[in-house]
Amino acid sequence: MVSIHTNRTAMTALSTLRLIDAQMETTMKRISTGLRINDASDNAAYWSTATTLRSDIKAKSAVVDTLGLSRAMTDIAGAGMSQAVDLVAEIKARLVMASEPGVDKTKINKELDELKAQLANVAQSSSFNGQNWLYGSPGTVSMPASIKNYGGFTSVGYIEIDTGQTTLIDPGDDSAGLLTRDHSVTTAGGAAETFYLLGSGTSGTAKQITLDATTTADELSGMVQAMDEMEQELIDANALLGVKAKGIERQEAFTKTLIDVSRKALGRLVDADMAEESTRLKALQVQKQLAIQSLSIANSQADMILQLFR
Repeated sequence: MVSIHTNRTAMTALSTLRLIDAQMETTMKRISTGLRINDASDNAAYWSTATTLRSDIKAKSAVVDTLGLSRAMTDIAGAGMSQAVDLVAEIKARLVMASEPGVDKTKINKELDELKAQLANVAQSSSFNGQNWLYGSPGTVSMPASIKNYGGFTSVGYIEIDTGQTTLIDPGDDSAGLLTRDHSVTTAGGAAETFYLLGSGTSGTAKQITLDATTTADELSGMVQAMDEMEQELIDANALLGVKAKGIERQEAFTKTLIDVSRKALGRLVDADMAEESTRLKALQVQKQLAIQSLSIANSQADMILQLFR
Protein backbone atom coordinates (compact mmCIF):
# COMPACT_ATOMS: atom_id res chain seq x y z
CA MET A 1 0.00 0.00 0.00
CA VAL A 2 1.21 3.45 -0.89
CA SER A 3 0.26 6.28 1.49
CA ILE A 4 0.72 10.02 1.30
CA HIS A 5 0.49 10.28 5.11
CA THR A 6 2.98 7.62 6.14
CA ASN A 7 6.08 6.81 4.13
CA ARG A 8 7.13 3.57 5.76
CA THR A 9 10.07 3.07 3.44
CA ALA A 10 11.44 6.52 4.23
CA MET A 11 10.98 5.92 7.96
CA THR A 12 12.93 2.64 7.72
CA ALA A 13 15.70 4.30 5.75
CA LEU A 14 15.82 7.18 8.25
CA SER A 15 16.00 4.75 11.18
CA THR A 16 18.87 2.92 9.50
CA LEU A 17 20.65 6.23 8.87
CA ARG A 18 20.30 7.22 12.51
CA LEU A 19 21.70 3.86 13.64
CA ILE A 20 24.67 4.22 11.30
CA ASP A 21 25.29 7.79 12.57
CA ALA A 22 25.29 6.53 16.18
CA GLN A 23 27.76 3.79 15.28
CA MET A 24 29.96 6.29 13.45
CA GLU A 25 29.91 8.60 16.47
CA THR A 26 31.04 5.73 18.72
CA THR A 27 33.77 4.73 16.28
CA MET A 28 35.00 8.32 15.88
CA LYS A 29 35.10 8.70 19.64
CA ARG A 30 37.22 5.56 19.97
CA ILE A 31 39.56 6.73 17.24
CA SER A 32 39.97 10.22 18.72
CA THR A 33 40.58 8.97 22.29
CA GLY A 34 42.26 5.65 21.50
CA LEU A 35 39.92 3.98 24.00
CA ARG A 36 37.01 1.62 23.45
CA ILE A 37 35.83 2.17 27.05
CA ASN A 38 35.57 5.91 27.65
CA ASP A 39 32.94 6.03 30.39
CA ALA A 40 30.73 3.77 32.48
CA SER A 41 28.00 3.65 29.84
CA ASP A 42 30.33 1.80 27.46
CA ASN A 43 30.94 -1.09 29.88
CA ALA A 44 30.37 -0.48 33.58
CA ALA A 45 32.41 -3.46 34.79
CA TYR A 46 35.46 -2.72 32.63
CA TRP A 47 35.24 1.02 33.32
CA SER A 48 35.19 0.39 37.09
CA THR A 49 38.20 -1.94 36.90
CA ALA A 50 40.09 0.48 34.65
CA THR A 51 39.42 3.40 37.01
CA THR A 52 40.80 1.39 39.93
CA LEU A 53 43.87 0.43 37.89
CA ARG A 54 44.52 4.07 36.96
CA SER A 55 44.33 5.06 40.63
CA ASP A 56 46.76 2.27 41.59
CA ILE A 57 49.17 3.34 38.84
CA LYS A 58 49.15 6.94 40.11
CA ALA A 59 49.81 5.77 43.67
CA LYS A 60 52.65 3.49 42.57
CA SER A 61 54.14 6.29 40.47
CA ALA A 62 54.16 8.49 43.57
CA VAL A 63 55.94 5.69 45.44
CA VAL A 64 58.60 5.52 42.70
CA ASP A 65 59.18 9.27 43.06
CA THR A 66 59.48 8.90 46.83
CA LEU A 67 61.87 5.97 46.46
CA GLY A 68 64.01 8.15 44.21
CA LEU A 69 64.29 10.73 46.98
CA SER A 70 65.01 8.00 49.54
CA ARG A 71 67.72 6.56 47.32
CA ALA A 72 69.27 10.01 46.93
CA MET A 73 69.24 10.50 50.72
CA THR A 74 70.83 7.09 51.23
CA ASP A 75 73.48 7.82 48.62
CA ILE A 76 74.32 11.16 50.28
CA ALA A 77 74.62 9.52 53.69
CA GLY A 78 76.68 6.68 52.21
CA ALA A 79 79.04 9.11 50.50
CA GLY A 80 79.52 11.01 53.77
CA MET A 81 80.08 7.81 55.71
CA SER A 82 82.66 6.58 53.17
CA GLN A 83 84.52 9.85 53.51
CA ALA A 84 84.40 9.57 57.29
CA VAL A 85 85.87 6.05 57.10
CA ASP A 86 88.75 7.37 55.00
CA LEU A 87 89.41 10.26 57.40
CA VAL A 88 89.36 7.99 60.45
CA ALA A 89 91.83 5.69 58.67
CA GLU A 90 94.05 8.73 58.07
CA ILE A 91 93.92 9.66 61.76
CA LYS A 92 94.84 6.09 62.75
CA ALA A 93 97.74 6.17 60.32
CA ARG A 94 99.00 9.45 61.83
CA LEU A 95 98.87 7.94 65.31
CA VAL A 96 100.90 4.97 64.13
CA MET A 97 103.39 7.39 62.57
CA ALA A 98 103.61 9.25 65.88
CA SER A 99 104.80 6.02 67.52
CA GLU A 100 108.10 6.27 65.67
CA PRO A 101 110.98 7.47 67.89
CA GLY A 102 112.03 11.07 67.33
CA VAL A 103 108.85 12.13 65.53
CA ASP A 104 107.55 15.64 66.30
CA LYS A 105 104.20 14.80 67.85
CA THR A 106 103.04 18.43 67.96
CA LYS A 107 103.29 18.72 64.16
CA ILE A 108 101.37 15.49 63.70
CA ASN A 109 98.74 16.82 66.09
CA LYS A 110 98.17 19.77 63.76
CA GLU A 111 97.32 17.26 61.03
CA LEU A 112 95.01 15.49 63.46
CA ASP A 113 93.22 18.76 64.19
CA GLU A 114 92.71 19.33 60.47
CA LEU A 115 91.38 15.81 59.96
CA LYS A 116 89.00 16.21 62.92
CA ALA A 117 87.69 19.46 61.43
CA GLN A 118 87.10 17.67 58.12
CA LEU A 119 85.22 14.91 59.92
CA ALA A 120 82.90 17.44 61.57
CA ASN A 121 82.37 19.17 58.21
CA VAL A 122 81.53 15.87 56.50
CA ALA A 123 78.97 15.02 59.16
CA GLN A 124 77.29 18.43 58.98
CA SER A 125 77.24 18.69 55.19
CA SER A 126 75.84 15.21 54.43
CA SER A 127 72.26 16.45 54.22
CA PHE A 128 69.58 16.22 51.55
CA ASN A 129 65.98 17.38 51.42
CA GLY A 130 66.20 18.70 54.99
CA GLN A 131 67.49 15.41 56.45
CA ASN A 132 70.90 14.49 57.79
CA TRP A 133 71.48 10.93 58.97
CA LEU A 134 75.05 11.62 60.11
CA TYR A 135 74.55 14.73 62.23
CA GLY A 136 71.86 15.49 64.79
CA SER A 137 69.63 13.56 67.16
CA PRO A 138 69.23 9.88 66.18
CA GLY A 139 65.82 8.46 65.36
CA THR A 140 63.94 6.15 63.03
CA VAL A 141 63.34 7.36 59.50
CA SER A 142 60.41 5.77 57.64
CA MET A 143 60.53 5.95 53.84
CA PRO A 144 57.41 5.02 51.78
CA ALA A 145 58.26 1.95 49.72
CA SER A 146 55.04 0.33 48.53
CA ILE A 147 51.26 0.43 48.31
CA LYS A 148 49.71 -2.66 49.89
CA ASN A 149 46.13 -3.79 49.25
CA TYR A 150 45.08 -6.82 51.22
CA GLY A 151 41.65 -7.89 52.34
CA GLY A 152 40.09 -4.69 51.03
CA PHE A 153 42.39 -2.44 53.03
CA THR A 154 44.98 -0.19 51.40
CA SER A 155 48.08 0.83 53.32
CA VAL A 156 51.55 2.20 52.73
CA GLY A 157 54.61 0.00 53.29
CA TYR A 158 57.82 1.56 54.58
CA ILE A 159 61.55 0.97 54.55
CA GLU A 160 62.94 2.08 57.90
CA ILE A 161 66.43 3.03 58.97
CA ASP A 162 67.65 3.64 62.50
CA THR A 163 69.91 6.69 62.28
CA GLY A 164 71.22 5.81 65.74
CA GLN A 165 73.48 3.40 63.83
CA THR A 166 74.71 6.07 61.41
CA THR A 167 74.92 9.29 63.47
CA LEU A 168 78.49 10.53 63.58
CA ILE A 169 77.88 13.56 65.78
CA ASP A 170 74.94 14.38 68.04
CA PRO A 171 75.46 17.93 69.37
CA GLY A 172 73.21 17.21 72.33
CA ASP A 173 74.61 13.85 73.38
CA ASP A 174 78.21 12.74 72.83
CA SER A 175 77.32 9.13 73.68
CA ALA A 176 75.00 8.96 70.65
CA GLY A 177 77.67 9.82 68.06
CA LEU A 178 80.05 7.34 66.48
CA LEU A 179 82.81 9.97 66.49
CA THR A 180 82.09 11.37 69.96
CA ARG A 181 81.36 8.37 72.17
CA ASP A 182 83.98 6.88 74.50
CA HIS A 183 86.04 3.82 73.63
CA SER A 184 87.46 1.79 76.49
CA VAL A 185 90.63 -0.10 75.57
CA THR A 186 93.59 -1.83 77.14
CA THR A 187 96.95 -0.36 76.20
CA ALA A 188 100.00 -2.36 75.20
CA GLY A 189 101.26 -1.93 78.76
CA GLY A 190 98.06 -3.44 80.19
CA ALA A 191 96.51 -0.19 81.42
CA ALA A 192 92.75 0.40 81.06
CA GLU A 193 92.12 3.67 79.24
CA THR A 194 89.13 5.47 77.75
CA PHE A 195 89.49 7.70 74.67
CA TYR A 196 87.22 9.89 72.54
CA LEU A 197 87.89 11.70 69.27
CA LEU A 198 85.46 14.63 68.98
CA GLY A 199 83.28 16.51 71.44
CA SER A 200 83.99 16.41 75.14
CA GLY A 201 83.65 12.71 75.87
CA THR A 202 80.88 10.78 77.56
CA SER A 203 82.60 10.22 80.89
CA GLY A 204 84.73 12.60 82.91
CA THR A 205 87.68 10.21 82.91
CA ALA A 206 87.91 9.86 79.13
CA LYS A 207 90.93 11.31 77.34
CA GLN A 208 90.77 13.04 73.99
CA ILE A 209 92.75 11.57 71.14
CA THR A 210 95.32 14.32 70.78
CA LEU A 211 99.11 14.52 70.79
CA ASP A 212 101.72 16.61 72.54
CA ALA A 213 105.37 16.19 73.44
CA THR A 214 104.50 14.24 76.60
CA THR A 215 102.27 11.61 74.92
CA THR A 216 103.70 8.18 75.73
CA ALA A 217 103.98 5.15 73.47
CA ASP A 218 101.59 3.28 75.75
CA GLU A 219 98.96 6.03 75.34
CA LEU A 220 99.50 5.95 71.58
CA SER A 221 98.82 2.21 71.51
CA GLY A 222 95.53 2.82 73.33
CA MET A 223 94.60 5.61 70.91
CA VAL A 224 95.29 3.37 67.92
CA GLN A 225 93.06 0.67 69.41
CA ALA A 226 90.30 3.22 70.03
CA MET A 227 90.55 4.47 66.43
CA ASP A 228 90.47 0.90 65.15
CA GLU A 229 87.23 0.25 67.06
CA MET A 230 85.79 3.50 65.73
CA GLU A 231 86.78 2.60 62.18
CA GLN A 232 85.03 -0.77 62.45
CA GLU A 233 81.85 0.94 63.71
CA LEU A 234 81.92 3.34 60.75
CA ILE A 235 82.46 0.46 58.33
CA ASP A 236 79.45 -1.35 59.83
CA ALA A 237 77.36 1.83 59.51
CA ASN A 238 78.43 2.26 55.91
CA ALA A 239 77.52 -1.36 55.19
CA LEU A 240 74.07 -0.73 56.69
CA LEU A 241 73.56 2.24 54.36
CA GLY A 242 74.67 0.10 51.44
CA VAL A 243 72.13 -2.60 52.32
CA LYS A 244 69.35 -0.01 52.60
CA ALA A 245 70.36 1.57 49.29
CA LYS A 246 70.24 -1.81 47.56
CA GLY A 247 66.87 -2.55 49.13
CA ILE A 248 65.49 0.76 47.89
CA GLU A 249 66.89 0.06 44.42
CA ARG A 250 65.22 -3.35 44.29
CA GLN A 251 61.91 -1.96 45.53
CA GLU A 252 62.04 0.85 42.98
CA ALA A 253 62.67 -1.62 40.14
CA PHE A 254 59.87 -3.90 41.38
CA THR A 255 57.39 -1.03 41.66
CA LYS A 256 58.21 0.09 38.11
CA THR A 257 57.58 -3.47 36.94
CA LEU A 258 54.20 -3.46 38.70
CA ILE A 259 53.33 -0.18 36.98
CA ASP A 260 54.24 -1.61 33.56
CA VAL A 261 52.15 -4.73 34.17
CA SER A 262 49.21 -2.63 35.37
CA ARG A 263 49.41 -0.44 32.28
CA LYS A 264 49.38 -3.50 30.04
CA ALA A 265 46.35 -4.85 31.88
CA LEU A 266 44.65 -1.47 31.57
CA GLY A 267 45.38 -1.43 27.84
CA ARG A 268 43.82 -4.85 27.36
CA LEU A 269 40.67 -3.65 29.09
CA VAL A 270 40.04 -0.27 27.51
CA ASP A 271 42.35 0.38 24.55
CA ALA A 272 40.77 0.48 21.12
CA ASP A 273 42.11 -1.59 18.23
CA MET A 274 42.90 1.30 15.90
CA ALA A 275 43.21 -0.90 12.78
CA GLU A 276 39.81 -2.49 13.49
CA GLU A 277 38.18 0.88 14.23
CA SER A 278 39.61 2.37 11.03
CA THR A 279 38.20 -0.51 8.99
CA ARG A 280 34.84 -0.17 10.73
CA LEU A 281 34.76 3.57 10.03
CA LYS A 282 35.30 3.03 6.31
CA ALA A 283 32.50 0.42 6.25
CA LEU A 284 30.16 2.75 8.12
CA GLN A 285 30.91 5.58 5.71
CA VAL A 286 29.87 3.34 2.80
CA GLN A 287 26.76 2.24 4.70
CA LYS A 288 25.86 5.87 5.38
CA GLN A 289 26.11 6.75 1.72
CA LEU A 290 23.85 3.84 0.84
CA ALA A 291 21.40 4.81 3.61
CA ILE A 292 21.26 8.38 2.30
CA GLN A 293 20.55 7.08 -1.21
CA SER A 294 17.87 4.76 0.17
CA LEU A 295 16.24 7.66 1.99
CA SER A 296 16.35 9.73 -1.17
CA ILE A 297 14.68 6.95 -3.14
CA ALA A 298 12.05 6.49 -0.43
CA ASN A 299 11.27 10.21 -0.40
CA SER A 300 10.82 10.18 -4.18
CA GLN A 301 7.73 7.93 -3.82
CA ALA A 302 5.55 11.01 -3.37
CA ASP A 303 6.65 12.24 -6.76
CA MET A 304 5.68 8.87 -8.23
CA ILE A 305 2.14 9.26 -6.82
CA LEU A 306 1.83 12.70 -8.39
CA GLN A 307 2.69 11.18 -11.76
CA LEU A 308 -0.41 9.01 -11.51
CA PHE A 309 -2.65 12.09 -11.55
CA ARG A 310 -1.16 13.65 -14.61
